[in-house]
Amino acid sequence: MTTDKILEIGIDDKERLFVKPKTEIFEFIYRDASGVNWDINGQFLYSPKPTEMNYFDWFRQIILATKGEYGCELKITSETNWTNIPNELKNQICGQ
Repeated sequence: MTTDKILEIGIDDKERLFVKPKTEIFEFIYRDASGVNWDINGQFLYSPKPTEMNYFDWFRQIILATKGEYGCELKITSETNWTNIPNELKNQICGQ
């Protein structure tokens, strides 16, 4: 299993949760059929706008998808940037 640092976690203007890894590229993550996708231009993983699942569930889904499909564990560090993430959600993610 490899690991990669998470550079940024955020919610974009389309209300999608995104996770930007430092070095890894997950271009074929859609094959996992988990609903997680890769933005080739922005170089980040993202969820659809939440309907049945909340943002925290989608964060966990993204982490599980990269582990399952690529054998890569994404890690939050003290350098991870948080963009448009409410404190409650940040606390959930950090405390998981």
